[in-house]
Amino acid sequence: MADRKNQADLTATEKRNFVDAVLELKRSGRYDEFISTHNAFIIGDTDNGERTGHRSPSFLPWHRKFLLQFEQALQSVNSSVMLPYWDWTVDRTSRSSLWADDFLGGDGRSGDGRVTSGPFAFGGGNWPMNIRVDGRTFLRRSLGAGVRELPTRAEVDRVLAMNTYDAAPWNSGSDGFRNAVEGWRGPNLHNRVHVWIGGQMTTGASPNDPVFWLHHCFIDKLWADWQKLHPNTGYVPTTRTTNVVSLRDTMKPWNDVTPADMLDHTKFYTYK
Repeated sequence: MADRKNQADLTATEKRNFVDAVLELKRSGRYDEFISTHNAFIIGDTDNGERTGHRSPSFLPWHRKFLLQFEQALQSVNSSVMLPYWDWTVDRTSRSSLWADDFLGGDGRSGDGRVTSGPFAFGGGNWPMNIRVDGRTFLRRSLGAGVRELPTRAEVDRVLAMNTYDAAPWNSGSDGFRNAVEGWRGPNLHNRVHVWIGGQMTTGASPNDPVFWLHHCFIDKLWADWQKLHPNTGYVPTTRTTNVVSLRDTMKPWNDVTPADMLDHTKFYTYK
């Protein structure tokens, strides 16, 4: 079973392999397909009004499948590549190794937020914005401008201590772990990180910034941690519920994947 590692523990070769695989997916056009999918499901509305990707119980299993599919695409380029995660409770500043020139590149410049360093900088010519929601043709960041502080470990522990996965009305007003980790209630974890990064990460086309995958990989790890802490409680609702993906309902855009299929991450990977 392959491990997903903390990005801070990656070797220089592992960083290079990850970056090269991402760039190859971009060059081939496959990367932009993931951006389009996420943008289409940012709210999660489908033809029948069902919420899937966000603001609903399926936020976590939907993204677990989404990350797994992207990881498999990376491995079609280089079989050794695993998604790394970014523990933003530890690596909390723009000086963290995450933002180094040999990995994701740094902050955006003042004025327009354009990223000018690293492999995804506009000047390198390898990272055009083909799927746009803001009209900009270049990757943008404004680290720490939209919100000053990233979530702390104490805030994460508060969310991990919650005993309930989710609750009616199954949306951004719900109590429970899912909504707290997503960020609509409680200390605001997932959403706050998107805002802290800024640029395209504040839009439905957030995978335009490769940091999306490392951020969501840590959110997925937090779900795995919560599952381990609360083995006797799990995904709800378990029975058919209007406008919500229940435990054994299929999730769009996949026609053969349910939340139940995504509960055990150890079938696919482990966290180191």
